[in-house]
Amino acid sequence: MAEVDLTYDRLGNRLKGIGSIEVSYDHLGSRPNRLGLMELGYDVAGSRLRSIGAAHIEYDRLGSRARALGSWELDYDRLGTRLRRVGPYEVTYDVLGTRVSTVGPMTVKYDRLGNRPKQVLVSGEEPTLVEDDLVALFFVLNQARRDAEG
Repeated sequence: MAEVDLTYDRLGNRLKGIGSIEVSYDHLGSRPNRLGLMELGYDVAGSRLRSIGAAHIEYDRLGSRARALGSWELDYDRLGTRLRRVGPYEVTYDVLGTRVSTVGPMTVKYDRLGNRPKQVLVSGEEPTLVEDDLVALFFVLNQARRDAEG
């Protein structure tokens, strides 16, 4: 298993990198606008993520819950609150159901306090993620961050 480190800004609030892939932010620094070479698109109000590179995100009728990421359908738990699958990637959670444990073949490890993802274990010897893995991981971590914020 190879380790891909997740890096954060000095305050530890904003994700700045997934391995060698840089996460860039808008001029106010409040929301990510690039994931490596992929542009992140937002709706007119700027609050909902609408695309990750070429993968367009579709929302339900109320516009509150994503239902597709590109050609991948998104599945939720019975209550419709927790993401359970992103296309071919199953999403699992810890015992209390508060933290993402795995995204497909990727295992998410947390810092000492257990509140911030710090590392992703990927199969193979090279600590790199293919584009689909990167998109799925970023989407799931972004959704988990938004859900935790309220």
